[in-house]
Amino acid sequence: MECLVGAANITTMAVAFYPKNPIQSLSRRRIIRPSSDRYKYKRFCYEVRASYGGGGGGGGDVAVKEGIFADKEDYIKAGGSQLLFVQMQQNKDMDKQSKLTDKLPPISTCDDDDDILDLVVIGCGPAGLALAAESAKLGLRVGLIGPDLPFTNNYGVWEDEFKDLGLERCIEHVWRDTIVYLDDSDPIMIGRAYGRVSRHLLHEELLKRCVESGVLYLCSKVERITEAASGHRLIACEGNIIVPCRLVTVASGAASGKLLEYEVGGPSVCVQTAYGVEVEVENSPYDPNVMVFMDYRDYTKQGVPSLEAQFPTFLYAMPMSPTKIFFEETCLASKDAMPFDLLKKKLMLRLQTLGIRVLKTYEEEWSYIPVGGSLPNTEQKNLAFGAAASMVHPATGYSVVRSLSEAPKYADVIANILKQNHPNGMLSLQRTNENISMQAWNTLWPQERKRQRAFFLFGLALIVQLDIDGTREFFKTFFRVPKWIKDDNTGKTNVELMGSYGCTVHGNKDIGTAIDKE
Repeated sequence: MECLVGAANITTMAVAFYPKNPIQSLSRRRIIRPSSDRYKYKRFCYEVRASYGGGGGGGGDVAVKEGIFADKEDYIKAGGSQLLFVQMQQNKDMDKQSKLTDKLPPISTCDDDDDILDLVVIGCGPAGLALAAESAKLGLRVGLIGPDLPFTNNYGVWEDEFKDLGLERCIEHVWRDTIVYLDDSDPIMIGRAYGRVSRHLLHEELLKRCVESGVLYLCSKVERITEAASGHRLIACEGNIIVPCRLVTVASGAASGKLLEYEVGGPSVCVQTAYGVEVEVENSPYDPNVMVFMDYRDYTKQGVPSLEAQFPTFLYAMPMSPTKIFFEETCLASKDAMPFDLLKKKLMLRLQTLGIRVLKTYEEEWSYIPVGGSLPNTEQKNLAFGAAASMVHPATGYSVVRSLSEAPKYADVIANILKQNHPNGMLSLQRTNENISMQAWNTLWPQERKRQRAFFLFGLALIVQLDIDGTREFFKTFFRVPKWIKDDNTGKTNVELMGSYGCTVHGNKDIGTAIDKE
């Protein structure tokens, strides 16, 4: 399940929360996981990986050698030790969703210059469909290539954001408020309506836009992208099929290392994992009119918490009715992916502690979201969009709304560049091709946005070190920040304001006392 409040600001708060004197802070707050526990947790993850044939990275090494993934990081982005569960999630049967092959006309594979596509978008998720539709709407001849798979992940969004995108009809359930539980003290009401997106309706809406704008389709995996002497891009697909085009954008998810180049020496990728179930229950302590955004309360009720309990996870709950609820146990971010089996164990123990008896299970979900990592090399000719372009927020996993909202602008830039530089539709000079790509990359990742992302990565580096006590204290601080600073419609000004506010807060010995004074 995707979405976190104030996505662009949570890591800003992390910078404010970072202690001036880490040693002094350790003796006072216990916010950083002890190194011995980190070692035990890594060993625990190793044992789980071994049980799935991943071994201590051996599974990834084999996959890279066999050419399945570009490198070890690409393997981790694809699912790493949890790859089996990720594939189970991707291959769920969603009968209501239409097949792309039934709705979109096929791409012609002949090598006729008059028939060459202006743009090919690789990947058929929300980002890929949105970009293809917006580009074709501007008069480009657009092809879409990728496996014909349904949308299987559940999406949660702020209602106002989807209204701004004209997608409010794709929301199947709305809660007029959201609540956060951090400990046994009073809960925090966020005061913002939250919605659950219908995977079926979102898929049908984006597909309808592709149909109306004339997008063509080929159901195939892409093996590589090369360049012809004419400057055209040649997309090699399964079955020795070659699709020529003038420009290509990769939107096939985070694990796109075989088709894209990424900056060398960047930060390591971390992972957000979540195990969810939609169930019928006998009873529930949660108000069906309120969405439970985070519940970090102690679910073990043990005097001495177990090793697993020391690594923070929270409950995310969507009450569809008093007895039908979607529950999800989430690890916000971790250097080693928290195994789904462990998340399931924690969720079941939490429900048991809350006195919730499950009568029927409708669906299981395994959500795996790579966060952080390197940006794409913005000097390469192939473009990217969505998770492939590192558009996932480094510390929250938030990405779909950003991709959907930026698709029109990105498509407009691509269309203007192609039409301005090639009124006759020809793309022959290598230098011109490079200039086209650079202009598009600079629109997606201008210097200011790169600086902001580096700032968020610093926050991610802190978040992955926090134990449960530190995590609670962090979010107590965040949710008590004045609303005019924490406004989710974040821009450069708000980020700077929040950073300044955080420095002021951090200047005091007691964070909570400092906040109360504001």
